[in-house]
Amino acid sequence: MTVGKLCELGEFEAVCLPEPEREINGAYIGDLLSWVMGRARQDNAWITIMSNINVAAVASLSDVSCVILAEGVALDEDVAFTAAQKGINVISTPLAAYETALLLGGIIR
Repeated sequence: MTVGKLCELGEFEAVCLPEPEREINGAYIGDLLSWVMGRARQDNAWITIMSNINVAAVASLSDVSCVILAEGVALDEDVAFTAAQKGINVISTPLAAYETALLLGGIIR
C-alpha cells in the first residue's frame, strides 16, 4: 500500500505528502530516536508521538516511507516545511500507536 492510499482511509490525515506513491512495507513504533535510527527499516511506516524537528532528521536517515503521528499529535508548521523539503511523508491519526499498528497490520500484507 502507498502512503497516499493510506491517507484515503478514514483514520489518517495527510500533514505533508511530498512522495505519496511511496510504498509501505511494515511498521515500526518508537519514540526513542536513537532506537528508531537503528531499528526502523527502509519503507516502514514509523509510528510515533514525537513531533519535534529531530523527527524529520531521523525519518530521513532511516529512509522510512512515512511518519505517522499517533494520538492526534500535531506537527508545527516549521517541522512540516522541513519534512516536505526532505521528501518525508507525514500523516496523523487520532488512534493510539498500538491501534495504528494493528490497523496497518491488517492492511499491509
